[in-house]
Amino acid sequence: MWSFLGLHGMDTSDLAAPKIVHAFMPRATEGYSIKDTWDVLGMRATASHDTILEGAVVPDRYIARVVPAGFAGADLFVLAVFQWALTGFANVYYGLARHMVDLTLASVKKKTSLGISRGSMMYHPAVQQGIAQMVMEIEAIGPYLDRLAEDWTSGVDHGMAWPLKIVAAKHRAVESAWKVADTALELAGGFGIFAASGIERLLRDARLGRIHPASPALAHEIVGKLSLGVNPDEQPRWG
Repeated sequence: MWSFLGLHGMDTSDLAAPKIVHAFMPRATEGYSIKDTWDVLGMRATASHDTILEGAVVPDRYIARVVPAGFAGADLFVLAVFQWALTGFANVYYGLARHMVDLTLASVKKKTSLGISRGSMMYHPAVQQGIAQMVMEIEAIGPYLDRLAEDWTSGVDHGMAWPLKIVAAKHRAVESAWKVADTALELAGGFGIFAASGIERLLRDARLGRIHPASPALAHEIVGKLSLGVNPDEQPRWG
């Protein structure tokens, strides 16, 4: 469905000073093909098939940025791409978690048990605790993402803390979504594993949040290094 393909590649014409080229390729460009490879655990609706470049040429006017290879957190264009993408990802998983809560609230109110004097599972203490845990997760993440977006829109100068804030927010939203999804399946019981419940699809989608960039490993590396004042390009030397 794309009109322009956003891409980046490494220019190694000068091996001593490689560069990353950020570009946008128009759909009408010749020299590419799309391979139907999206057979995956979750996020199936995105249809994120492989795009193979075979001699495609991007005109200079569609070259957005050329930056040195390595951590480019100080470049505003690259930073804006990450802000747009990762904050968007975070809100997708936040929305998923909210939908999980809505489905679960509706489900437990209708679910009954002979072991409960008032009939509905909504009166079961364990169910109430599970609901509370789910709601508290989304109550914490919503204002967090709103503040991040507001700071960016208002031009707040966080300096080199911006990359830290962006990846941390996405990571936290994903972890919260996974906790909510996991609890939702427990409260749904056996019905939750059926496609008709909608829970199993959302559970699979939530799980892929940990693979969706930035991964937990990269997020922790960026946050840890920037908090300590370590250059993210610096390689660790043990011993």
